Amino acid sequence: MGSAAQSKLALQMIPADTYQQLARPGAGKLVLLVIDGLGGLAHPQSGLTELEAARTPNLDALAAEAATGLSVPIGAGITPGSGPGHLALFGYDPIASNIGRGALSAIGIGLGLGPGDLGVRLNFCTLDGEGNVADRRAGRIPSRLNRELVAELSGHDIGCPYELATESAHRAVLVLRGQGLSEQVRETDPQAVGVPPAPPEPLAREAAETAAVLARFLELVTDRIGSLEPANFVLMRGYATRPQLVPMQETWSIRGACSASYPMYKGLAAIAGMDVLETGDTFPGQLRAVSDAWSEYDFFFIHYKPSDAAGEDGDWEGKSRAIEEVDAALPSLLELGPAAIAVTGDHSTPAALRQHSWHPVPLLIAGQQALPDRVASFGERACSGGGLGHLPARAVLPTLLATAGRLVKFGA
Repeated sequence: MGSAAQSKLALQMIPADTYQQLARPGAGKLVLLVIDGLGGLAHPQSGLTELEAARTPNLDALAAEAATGLSVPIGAGITPGSGPGHLALFGYDPIASNIGRGALSAIGIGLGLGPGDLGVRLNFCTLDGEGNVADRRAGRIPSRLNRELVAELSGHDIGCPYELATESAHRAVLVLRGQGLSEQVRETDPQAVGVPPAPPEPLAREAAETAAVLARFLELVTDRIGSLEPANFVLMRGYATRPQLVPMQETWSIRGACSASYPMYKGLAAIAGMDVLETGDTFPGQLRAVSDAWSEYDFFFIHYKPSDAAGEDGDWEGKSRAIEEVDAALPSLLELGPAAIAVTGDHSTPAALRQHSWHPVPLLIAGQQALPDRVASFGERACSGGGLGHLPARAVLPTLLATAGRLVKFGA
């Protein structure tokens, strides 16, 4: 069967309730290792992507024993955000289940969202003397400075009760408390430098008061930190109220745990019904948390962030080094004896583009019932010839369960 036919078949998604009838508990453990922003583009000098240039003997060895392919996060040509990229990997429809980043971050850091509350993701940024965005991330300020800025902006009157909290580095979360708040407000982040932030304009009549509250908050920001460096303003996006998802345990008969260092991914996992492990801020700490909890859960979502951060910074070598860190730690994870493991990314973040992209992401699934193909290394071009073809990210989890023998036969 040719790769085009494989791709066409892979895109014929099965309804979640059908999988719910087939999923069964089992003794084997499942691991989903997400290397954030894994995919890349070829370097103009070397011709290699960041993954292909990285020294990855352990990932290569695992790929040689695995089924491989490319994961398509959302659909052809669609550049995914981190939220839908992960929700697809958790088996949810990334379009129907899309969740704003503000809700994910708020829940991830424990602010919580009550009925009617609105979460907003903030980036501290740098504006130049003309009011244009000079740095969307304010040089990735340290979390210590972030907390100082949050304290300066907290406890004021903007016409609506609110909470403000540090997420990490330049990221913060604003939660508006109350009723009648709307997500239908224009995001202020222009996703570019050299242009001014957009105003928080209402996109629907019912959002007029919410937009006015957010505009007053931005006036407060200008008044309180507008003369500081390097962080003198905020960009707002990801407006969201609390979502409702069917817990993964109900659909897949798995008790899941999340090992992540960034709040947003903890929030995603919590909304999906996973328990969030205490990990610390290092990848070895994340893996120790998995090892300590190995007997208590049967599904582990492990998230690795530095590869994505390096890609957004345009740091080719830094992204390769980050991938190499994962590779070096992989044996300790495999020693735990998972029945099946999937390694992929939630999206591509090529250093050449300094942002998320639409490109499919390398994928391997290894385990008890994996059918190895002829791929002997883990990279974009190698995986493009793998037996999984172009697999929708939403199909990764059921394929992982089947590889561990946890889906029963359909029909007579």
